[in-house]
Amino acid sequence: MELMIFSTGGTIDDIDVDNAITRPRETHLPVAFKQARISDEVAVKRKILMKKDSREITDSDRELISKECKKCKENHILITHGTFTMADTASYLGKRISDKTIVLTGSMFPLTEPKNDAEFNLGGAFIAVQLLPPGVYVVFNGTVFQWYNLKKNIDGGYFERLF
Repeated sequence: MELMIFSTGGTIDDIDVDNAITRPRETHLPVAFKQARISDEVAVKRKILMKKDSREITDSDRELISKECKKCKENHILITHGTFTMADTASYLGKRISDKTIVLTGSMFPLTEPKNDAEFNLGGAFIAVQLLPPGVYVVFNGTVFQWYNLKKNIDGGYFERLF
């Protein structure tokens, strides 16, 4: 199986230094996947599309993400994304792409933090993108959400279904 991973930024790729969040130029994903010892049965390609706080992502950025998903040869795509507007991007993609399996994920705590949810969310998303039928999904905290049925509960720090 061939899998494309697009990085767009968000907390998952940030570094917390003395409670000041910084956004490094490179993604932490290669280190995380190396530590996880991903099977050679999955050919993983990675591309950084942007490094933004998701509150800064615009529809122009979403269009770029959509175009990259459409033009890549892989039919299985994992997107790391900030949580604030992850549901918006999932909706944008879900209305435009139906022939590929696209899974968005992120975290509430940076991948570089010792106690984080990033590793769990990445693992869940990595498995889900291989098994789910074509469509757009968000995988977060052990739950798979369809693009049209989720919202972020900002106070609780998690996603929930709309219905």
